[in-house]
Amino acid sequence: MELVELFLCFAKIGSLMFGGGLAMLPLLQRELVGRKKWVTEEEILDYYAIGQCTPGIIAVNTATFVGRKRKGVLGGIFATLGVVFPSLVIITIIAAFLANFADLVFVKNAFAAIRVCVCALILNSVIKLGKKTIKDVPAAVIFVLVLAATLLTDLSPVLFVLASALCGIVIKNVRARG
Repeated sequence: MELVELFLCFAKIGSLMFGGGLAMLPLLQRELVGRKKWVTEEEILDYYAIGQCTPGIIAVNTATFVGRKRKGVLGGIFATLGVVFPSLVIITIIAAFLANFADLVFVKNAFAAIRVCVCALILNSVIKLGKKTIKDVPAAVIFVLVLAATLLTDLSPVLFVLASALCGIVIKNVRARG
């Protein structure tokens, strides 16, 4: 039954996810950390960061990590299928009809409004995560440096995640010695 629960939970997330990986973060927090309590805030951030660095869609990667944690390999498969299934159904339906309606003004306006909503959801998640994650001066410095670098360069997010991980390792070792 827990495999079905994993599938249904991620199907719900997958059906409400607009705007890609970043837009799903508030849903993941609410469902997996808040309601289900399947993972902690730190774990979801770790899974999300690893999902960002690995090939594939962040939502699929994160679902696989959470499912695997809950019920092993089968849990990873069921969670992954759950998050993908709604998109597959919805995109098939949209593809059948979108060509006929894509140029209508109200459709363009609807998509523009959805993009604005997704930006607000992402900002809300960033603020919540920042409050829970930036707990000391080194974390604040890493945050500011990565934020500045992402705004000023076109470097891959993978490089930022790897550099931040390296900084975390160095800081932890320096603190352990001192």
